[in-house]
Amino acid sequence: MSFHELHHQGVPFVLPNAWDVPSALAYLADGFTAIGTTSFGVACSAGHPDGGRAIRSANLALANALALLPCDVSIDIEDGYSDDPEAVADYVARLPIAGINIEDSTDGKLIDPALAAAKVAAIKQRNPDVFINARVDTYWLQQDADTAATIERALRYVEAGADGIFVPSANDRGELAELTRNIPRPLNTLPVPGLALTELGELGVARVSTGSGPYRAGLYAAAQFSRAVRDGQPLPLSTPYEALQERLVEYENHAGTT
Repeated sequence: MSFHELHHQGVPFVLPNAWDVPSALAYLADGFTAIGTTSFGVACSAGHPDGGRAIRSANLALANALALLPCDVSIDIEDGYSDDPEAVADYVARLPIAGINIEDSTDGKLIDPALAAAKVAAIKQRNPDVFINARVDTYWLQQDADTAATIERALRYVEAGADGIFVPSANDRGELAELTRNIPRPLNTLPVPGLALTELGELGVARVSTGSGPYRAGLYAAAQFSRAVRDGQPLPLSTPYEALQERLVEYENHAGTT
């Protein structure tokens, strides 16, 4: 099943978000056939705050590293790292991937939807096979956070060529139903507290991304493990060293033959 087809199954598929090769390998070991990335996880791992256009090169390196895996890969390119739509399209053309996320905000502020739409159009013209997941940040940033403004922006991006629409932090059942009714593309959300995957599917959601949740959970688990050692508590569960080593050896061997 192609990456595009995953969005048209009638039930949501879960796209786990990686920040490096080992996290992606962990998802593969659990049977996921498509993997996204988390810009926050990539930025945070390098000591940068999210959304500051600091990981342009890191994302390119990560895309090339993940391209060796037997799965579809979607890269979170934040705002595309430029205000020039053609420069954004050129950047996407360098990514050996099946899909991207591109958001309509920069430095924590919504941008003109005309500019965001121009970026989507330029990407689609240059990269027609790439699945463009256009992220509407109205709810995420609590700016124009209502269905009318969100739908208006989403329709601009659909007209420009977006294949999917991502509305993170839209968590109200009624609002999600209204969004899916009025946006003629697969709708992507983050996990919604209190709503199971099947319930999101009943509301019309096509894809659920894990976002930075796994990365943040990993940081919490690392501190929890060290606290347990310090405080004489039972050690939390962790992936065995041997399993991680085996995955990395296999990945390195595969990389050396391509």
